[in-house]
Parts: sequence; structure tokens; C-alpha cells
Amino acid sequence: MNKEEELIRKKSPIQIRNRKASFEYFFIDTYTAGIVLTGTEIKSIRMGKASLTDTFCYINNGEIWVKGMNVSPYFYGSYNNHESKRDRKLLLNKREIHKLQEATKQVGFTIVPTLVFIDKNGRAKMDIALAKGKKEYDKRQTLKAKEDKREMDRAIKRF
Repeated sequence: MNKEEELIRKKSPIQIRNRKASFEYFFIDTYTAGIVLTGTEIKSIRMGKASLTDTFCYINNGEIWVKGMNVSPYFYGSYNNHESKRDRKLLLNKREIHKLQEATKQVGFTIVPTLVFIDKNGRAKMDIALAKGKKEYDKRQTLKAKEDKREMDRAIKRF
């Protein structure tokens, strides 16, 4: 990821995050993929009406799909409104899909969506990560590190 792409992500007005993912998994590698959406879905995402809780990605016939992503129906949509929890196709290179497929064959690895954002061209993109599940003691260490950082920030504010 170059600096320009990182800057676009930071400036994007829509950033739908999967906050639970960083607590549950170690991220090994990240990819940015396009999402195949219908008209009312992109409008709903631009309004920020989407959720990544309990989502995961799977590979089927050389294509990568995201399952469980909730995009609320568009308020001004008519009878053509979309289904809120349908499987959505992600757009990646064949080389990247093959790399992910080989990695997920190993025990403990999965593909987790981490962020949905709108790029500079107005298209919805999704950051996905090859992830390895954390054990219970790893989660406790993460919580302890987060709490220590908060205490240090509070101590610095006092002075």
C-alpha cells in the first residue's frame, strides 16, 4: 500500500470498520478489494448504513465472496431494493486469490474483512486480511496493553 492510498483511506468520509476483528485475530497480510454492488447498496453504504460484524470471506470456484455483511435497505429505494445480508463478490487478481486460497488451507488461518471505504473515484472498496485466530491469553495481553496505553495517556494529560 502506497502513501497515496493510505491518505485516501484516512480522508474517506465513510469508514465502516470491523472493530472486533483486531481483538479476535492477528493480521498476517492485508489486501484491498473492490465490491460488486447493486445501485441501492452503494447508496446505502454512502449513507454509512452497513455493518461488518460477524463477517468472513470464502473462496468458491476461484472467486472470493464476503458472507454476512449487512447493508441496510436504502430508505428511498422502491421495490428494486436489495437484500440486506446477501453474499457479495470481491474483486481481486487471480494471483492474490490463489495466494489466499493456499494460505487458508493451513489450520487456523481465515480471511476477515476489516474496513469498507469509498475511494477517490466513488467506488466502494474493502480491506480484507489474512488472519490467524488469537488464543485466550493473547486476547488478555491485548486488553492489558490497551489499558496500559490509556493509563499512560491519562498520566501525560495530567502534566
